[in-house]
Amino acid sequence: MPEKCALVAIIGRPNVGKSTLMNHLLGQKLSITSRKPQTTRQQILGVRTEGSVQLVFIDTPGLHSGQPKAMNRLMNKAALSALRDVDVTLLLCDRMRWTEEDELALVAASKQGASVALVINKVDLLTDREALLPFAASLSGQCAFDAVLPISALRQQGLSELIRYVEGKAPTSPHLFPEDHITDKSQRFFAGELVREKIIRQLGDELPYSTAVEVESFSENSKGVLHIGVLVLVERAGQKKILIGESGGRIKTIGTAARKDMERMFGQKVMLKLWVKVKAGWSDDVRALKTLGLDPQGDR
Repeated sequence: MPEKCALVAIIGRPNVGKSTLMNHLLGQKLSITSRKPQTTRQQILGVRTEGSVQLVFIDTPGLHSGQPKAMNRLMNKAALSALRDVDVTLLLCDRMRWTEEDELALVAASKQGASVALVINKVDLLTDREALLPFAASLSGQCAFDAVLPISALRQQGLSELIRYVEGKAPTSPHLFPEDHITDKSQRFFAGELVREKIIRQLGDELPYSTAVEVESFSENSKGVLHIGVLVLVERAGQKKILIGESGGRIKTIGTAARKDMERMFGQKVMLKLWVKVKAGWSDDVRALKTLGLDPQGDR
């Protein structure tokens, strides 16, 4: 049977469930998740290979408006650049809640040449599912949807139908990745992401977007133990105090949770060290952001 391969972009406003969807489509956690918007800051590729069909999903930062910092501009750029040369775009929305930022995603989807499916997430929370079709019809004047797919990413409802739809759109093409590959990202990248996830989950209300992480060291010793050193950047001294916590308790909790997840993901023992440093204005400094990997034109 000839090989088929499709590039599939998952786009939408922040916090509609893009990362949760990709993780469940792959059957493995790649994208970090939280209840806070803008958790995903870069494109992340996830590869699903079943027999002759390979689907390469691109998880993207949420498209957002009204935030002028360089970090926000680069995140929007990363999301929009994912639409280049894809075979399918999955436009994800949260039930029938429609905002200005959903409109941004809809306009972006309508301007590219790939097939577009409207994926309506969290339908398990709807009281009237019959309202979905009129809702989709009201949007179809702006974008010719190839399909309307109601799902619950968290409950894994409707995902088989979504996979069948995307597989049906996959062109005959050699696979882009070996069969055993699940992502193009490195262990080093995921180490940093797991630390950031734990920070967001611990401190999302106090430090929602004021932290960044940089993996400064990553090596394996002769006993197969990974030694990982991660620098955590904040913008003000008060934020550093919050992050470290009383007698270092909070940063220790974050480190322990991140280390356990790393050991599960990497399948080996991890020794993790965290440092916290104040770097004023990092989130509005393009050069600093590119050093941290927040550059859609840089290496994934």
